[in-house]
Amino acid sequence: MSRTSRTGEGPGRLGSVLSGLAVALGCVLFLGGFVWGAIVYQPYTVPTDSMSPTISAGDRVLAQRIDGSQVQRGDVVVFSQASWGDLPMVKRVVAVGGDKIACCTDGKLTVNGKEIDEPYLAKGTEAEASGIPATTVPKGRLFLLGDERSGSLDSTAHLQEVGNGSVPRSAVAARVDAVAWPLDGMLIRPTGFEALPGGISQPGPLRLMLAAVAAGAVLVLGGAAYGPVAARLGRSRGRSGAGRREPVRVR
Repeated sequence: MSRTSRTGEGPGRLGSVLSGLAVALGCVLFLGGFVWGAIVYQPYTVPTDSMSPTISAGDRVLAQRIDGSQVQRGDVVVFSQASWGDLPMVKRVVAVGGDKIACCTDGKLTVNGKEIDEPYLAKGTEAEASGIPATTVPKGRLFLLGDERSGSLDSTAHLQEVGNGSVPRSAVAARVDAVAWPLDGMLIRPTGFEALPGGISQPGPLRLMLAAVAAGAVLVLGGAAYGPVAARLGRSRGRSGAGRREPVRVR
């Protein structure tokens, strides 16, 4: 009687190859997502409550490295300005060069005569930025306010300076996309500025990066688990086969 022996060919070998590919692809996605994020984003710790309730003191934010020319109304930006202390600060852009800004009409900020809805402000605080006279922002500059309007040292505290309280676009280092700690996630979209010329900025690639990291982790764990699971199933089948007995034939 001839016996046939099982080789490494077939479903078992194919599964091993696929699991190896899954682990390799998973490593690329997982590590690539982190490297991509380190290149594109810069973490910052916010020291004050001037952006409350959007960002609180001590929060750690992720800010996309961008050029100041990419900034739009409604963006929360990280910037440094010598006349403001020359330290990294986080504020919201509410007007850009050429805009006429004032506060308040019906308790709301106005830009070029349009009342701006700001859902990211704490309820009942909309009128707290009152006292901003009609001001035209010079070309190439940005007018910035904190979301905690009553206690923020922002453009309203520098109205008598050159530029009417605004800062040059070149002062901007990054645009905040999300609060990383605590895990508050992506910032609320500033839709109140959407109807103005130029619209609002689109979020950076943070969600795509996180998706790559998550997919990579799933592939690595799934591929790595294939070997032990396949071995356990093989042993189970072996024990099941050994327990079978051939029926006794009576002649």
